[in-house]
Amino acid sequence: ALMCEGSLPNRGRFGKEVDRVLEYVLSNCHENGLILYAPSASRGPMYEHGFATLFLAECYGSSPRDDLREKLSRAVRLIISTQNDEGGWRYLPQRLDADISVTICQIMALRAARNAGIHVPRDTVERCVEYVKKCQNPDGGFRYMLIPGESAFARSAAGVVALFSAGIYEGPEVEKGIEYLSRFIPEPGVIRQEPYYFYGHYYCAQAMWQRGGQLWERYYTGIRDELIEKQQPDGSWTDPISPEFATAMALLVLQIPNHYLPIFER
Repeated sequence: ALMCEGSLPNRGRFGKEVDRVLEYVLSNCHENGLILYAPSASRGPMYEHGFATLFLAECYGSSPRDDLREKLSRAVRLIISTQNDEGGWRYLPQRLDADISVTICQIMALRAARNAGIHVPRDTVERCVEYVKKCQNPDGGFRYMLIPGESAFARSAAGVVALFSAGIYEGPEVEKGIEYLSRFIPEPGVIRQEPYYFYGHYYCAQAMWQRGGQLWERYYTGIRDELIEKQQPDGSWTDPISPEFATAMALLVLQIPNHYLPIFER
């Protein structure tokens, strides 16, 4: 969220804070490549690993730290090595089952790493694309896993962004996915109780931003006004996960038009 404002490690308004986060993340990089604070305290280590790898990739090139490239490369190799036979990833760094929510974290991290000059095998990306496409339902939304299941907002937004992260910007899967997401564009006076509100809009905003045009304008106007209305007097946002999570996600969504983060480039 701070980097989306334009700050980089030791550069910009929040440069010191970003550098402290970088130091913290690098201090939790393990020899096997996994980035994790406390294995015993995590229910989904690959969520943490995916987001942390994405962060390191976005910092790469803007920090003089000698250990950044090696730790980022190890993190990328772990993602590649734990992709399962279906083409996706799951909670643990093991080649077992997969779900679309963890998979999007990994493919976004790989896209950011590739943008930063780290090698990512084409086969890894292509297998992920096939997995994501197989998770799409006839209504255009995406289910959680390959087994039959209903479409839902957050995972459908994740599915579309997973395709974009893999370089798939056109095709029937993308068109159907965008059409499904357009049903969830915030509108004045319309109250929706979608689960994983902030997590879903974090991905939906990226999907709409990449699509651009009038659809993006309509979406951004709606989500901007809705988030401003939801903001607390102290400047934060609230969510059952935590106010820190909600606030970071809200700021990411609101600042996408700044166009500072490489991962948000069109």
